[in-house]
Amino acid sequence: GKHISSRKINKSTKTMKLQLFWLALVFIAVKANPAKEGKNATIPALIVFGDSIMDTGNNNRLPTLLKCNFPPYGKDFPGGLATGRFSDGRVPSDLIAEKLGLAKSLPAFMNPNLKPQDLLKGVTFASGGTGYDPLTAKIMSVISVWDQLTYFKQYMSTIKQHFGEKKAQDILDHSFFVVCSSSNDLAHTFLAQSHKYDRTSYANFLADSAVKFVRELHKLGAKKIGVFSAVPVGCVPLQRTVFGGLFTRGCVKPLNNMAKQFNARLSPALESLDKELDGVIFYIDVYDTLFDMIQHPAKYGFEVADRGCCGRGSLAISYMCNSLNPFTCSNSSAYIFWDSYHPTERAYQVIVDNLLNKYLSKLY
Repeated sequence: GKHISSRKINKSTKTMKLQLFWLALVFIAVKANPAKEGKNATIPALIVFGDSIMDTGNNNRLPTLLKCNFPPYGKDFPGGLATGRFSDGRVPSDLIAEKLGLAKSLPAFMNPNLKPQDLLKGVTFASGGTGYDPLTAKIMSVISVWDQLTYFKQYMSTIKQHFGEKKAQDILDHSFFVVCSSSNDLAHTFLAQSHKYDRTSYANFLADSAVKFVRELHKLGAKKIGVFSAVPVGCVPLQRTVFGGLFTRGCVKPLNNMAKQFNARLSPALESLDKELDGVIFYIDVYDTLFDMIQHPAKYGFEVADRGCCGRGSLAISYMCNSLNPFTCSNSSAYIFWDSYHPTERAYQVIVDNLLNKYLSKLY
């Protein structure tokens, strides 16, 4: 009898040792590959709504003048391709996707060549020239943010159809949803709406619309939503040229004040929305970083902050920034602005690097 019991003990000790060995191996494997466990496993996709800052080509097929699928746009994009991104290279939707470990670039939902497989890591519905005010998209013949929600429903039903309910639910529960709009409303549509609103009430109307948008998006199942602040739109070269004074070309204070008013209303409203709804809803402040870059370009390694690289950089945007224009700079990364309205890839990279580490912790 003694022999049997000691053999049993030996056997079970062996089994335990083997199990411990396997556990140690698994632990080492997990340790060695944090990407699998951490970033990628928790955030399956990036889904973006908004305007030209986030558009990766949705405007290409629209009957609008706001297009940029021609050189020199895209001159610093891989392969030098003019994809319809309003920049010399990649835009924040691409850079955030890369930061999350998803992909180097984020496809535009309107791209006719997308296969269902291409949708899995996320898409952008953003359309250059749009805004929270429905009138903004109407004036520019682009996709309003509200219509972007309709396309999002289409996107989700495609996911369900091809990859099943479980995958669709995973995307809703764990993806990062980004909303970025307001510049076009503030810079352009306000003038058309000034018979109805003063500067403060218009900024408040936009912030309230942004909150309404987030509510709608949450109703459709989104759980992790980050909303960009307004940018210092009074400092973009175009506004400086038109309203900044003939010789001084300073930042346009009333426009920046409207942006600040929008932010002051939006930030606390999102905070209370976060408390009220399940999931994580948060405000992403880009105003201060970009403003500081424009005031102190050298601190961030830039040389030029008050005009764009394209053309002569004071008025060139969309069709006015074209390859026939002999004045496009050769070193875009020395410039904060690419055309007279949109930052360069390098400026976007500085903003995304500065901000995302601060906010990404909220997602995990």
